[in-house]
Amino acid sequence: MTRLASHRQQGATLIEVLVAALILSVGLLGLAGLQVTSVKSNQSAYIRSQATLLAYDIADRMRTNRAAALNGTYDFGLTNRSCDRSLDASGTLAEKDKAEWLNNLSCLLSSDAQGSIARNGAVFTITIKWDDKRGDVRLNPSTDLQEFIYRTQL
Repeated sequence: MTRLASHRQQGATLIEVLVAALILSVGLLGLAGLQVTSVKSNQSAYIRSQATLLAYDIADRMRTNRAAALNGTYDFGLTNRSCDRSLDASGTLAEKDKAEWLNNLSCLLSSDAQGSIARNGAVFTITIKWDDKRGDVRLNPSTDLQEFIYRTQL
């Protein structure tokens, strides 16, 4: 009788090992998915940080050239330009600042990044828009542009 019972038990350990391997593989796939989401979120956060720094950059440039900024020299609507690593901007200080800033938007954020500066008295609104498809963690990434708005008073 014991021989017959042990004969029926053969292969039970193999099934247990296969079930454990299946559970382990599902867990590892979940871990890989979390890693991909983490990398995308980090990329998106990095780009948003760059947008913040670029908004502060143009605000500091306007503070340096305050008289021209208050006269409206820095005002312009949503504009973009292609990335030119060897940009040699010329003209007035304000024209040079705007050209360098728009170039930095394109080079650091995305090729279709746009920026604008609007003035209301001494309050300036700096708007930056960029495409964040690479950082979008949804299954169907949005076609909407991300937007960062910074208001400051000179």
